[in-house]
Amino acid sequence: MKTVAPPIRKGQRGVTAIEFALVATAFFIFLIGIMEMGRVLFYWNTAAEVTRLGARTAAVCDKDDAVIKAKMVALLPILRTNDINISYYPAGCTAGSCELITVSVAAGTPIATFIPFVPLSLTMPAFTTTLTKESMD
Repeated sequence: MKTVAPPIRKGQRGVTAIEFALVATAFFIFLIGIMEMGRVLFYWNTAAEVTRLGARTAAVCDKDDAVIKAKMVALLPILRTNDINISYYPAGCTAGSCELITVSVAAGTPIATFIPFVPLSLTMPAFTTTLTKESMD
């Protein structure tokens, strides 16, 4: 005996395509949002690592602050040199008398996202790393 598919009602034609379009749109926006948040977290992690590298360079090498800032900006181009602060403790110390080096990145650097239909820009938080003097030679 042959089975026959039930007839499609006239009012239901194309409903599946519309449902798929609605669900797929929401799914892809959600998926792209997840990827964008991963990208933003990548920038935040890179900023933390760049701050750590800047502090390590300042603690080990007797480099000019401009050289350290240039290396940091080269690794994370969204940073501006004005947002990077390098300080030595005690204030006014020399390479032989410094005890601590603090490198910080100010909060507020914007990170634009690429989520469709959602123009969103997140700001990066502040990052600070303090290390003790090692050789500074």
